[in-house]
Amino acid sequence: MPAPVAAPPLRAALAVWTVGLLIYLLAVFHRSSLAVAGLDATERFGISAAQLATFTMLQLLVYAGMQIPTGLLVDRFGPRRVLLSGVLLLSAAQAAFGLADTYGLALLARFFVGMGDALTFVCVLRLVASWFSPRRIPLVTQLTGPLGQLGAIGAALPMTWALSTVGWTTAYLATASLGLVLGVVGLVVLRDSPAQRSLSGAALSLSAVRASLAASWAHPGTRLGFWVHFTTQFSSTMLALLWGYPFLVRGEGRTPTEAGTLLTVMVLALAAAGPLVGWMVGRHPWHRSTLVISIVVSIVAVWTVVLLWPGEAPLWMLVVLVVVAGIGGPGSMVGFDLGRTSNPADRLASATGMINVGGFLASLLLVVAIGLVLDWRTPGPSTAYTPEAFRWAMSTQYVLWAVGLTQILRYRAKARRVIDRDALYAHLR
Repeated sequence: MPAPVAAPPLRAALAVWTVGLLIYLLAVFHRSSLAVAGLDATERFGISAAQLATFTMLQLLVYAGMQIPTGLLVDRFGPRRVLLSGVLLLSAAQAAFGLADTYGLALLARFFVGMGDALTFVCVLRLVASWFSPRRIPLVTQLTGPLGQLGAIGAALPMTWALSTVGWTTAYLATASLGLVLGVVGLVVLRDSPAQRSLSGAALSLSAVRASLAASWAHPGTRLGFWVHFTTQFSSTMLALLWGYPFLVRGEGRTPTEAGTLLTVMVLALAAAGPLVGWMVGRHPWHRSTLVISIVVSIVAVWTVVLLWPGEAPLWMLVVLVVVAGIGGPGSMVGFDLGRTSNPADRLASATGMINVGGFLASLLLVVAIGLVLDWRTPGPSTAYTPEAFRWAMSTQYVLWAVGLTQILRYRAKARRVIDRDALYAHLR
């Protein structure tokens, strides 16, 4: 368990966190900007719906695949240098996407958007762990994730207006320039710790990498964090990423406006629940996994009611669904807190990267499974999915919930055997 340190001045900590949070929010903005540019992209590149979906899938695959390498880079070179590299790479990739005039070049640009995106979140969490006192870290961590996700909402109206007003290239170049501004601000404000502007870890030899990853993964607290992230995040991510809008319109008979509003409510619920979950984690660290289990059981229960509802579920029930699914986002952040209290500082970022893979791995599996089941249950080559097809497809979530809950219960017992409860409370106070 990392040793407690004296807390730096709160004003300085907030300044560092704010700049890191803005860079992460911008990364989410760039990640989500294609959601409102889909029709423009199909016309610009002359592509099909399947090719359009490839942009998102590739970006997320790169993001998930880069999490462990990002953690290792942060442990080696410090969060400041990696975060600044990430925002510059992200800006260059977004500019390249705006200038691309062929599908191949655009696909390559989105690959690097995913890579730049992957270099942000782990860095911000590492800065939080260095700059805030142990009792404040859970709350600030919970604020980081949900507030960053507001970038997805921010991408909707500004990008829609920009695309219709100034056109594709100018819109993407303008948003890419924001990263350059934040990069300059970050160069001045960011410090890896109160004592040093830039920290460096041990050299990354192959044997050192293997030993660090093996040590992090060997701790049951890291594995518990992985399965917490795996089990809580995928439902809301699946809805926001690809299938929420079709499910609400085709599966539940909602209008496009109602569907868009419901998905916005989900993001707002995610942001609102974060501080509450963070406060509960800080007050009751020994019961973090119990809180997560309660959140997952609630999500399963509400989905069960919606899927078993005769006919279309009423609007109020769908509001309950998106709110409860949204709370899974803050629930997934508990996994990072479990990793933080289970690993020393020199391998904290790599452990965080491991944990962050869990939710995105589950989300990708679910997105693909839903697509396969929809094609299976829809007659012919048509994409006119029926409510019954969506019920079958959304039921694939139960497989992931069953696996995830089983592993959470398994590693919770193992983690509690190696972590002393009194020492944990003393450290976090």
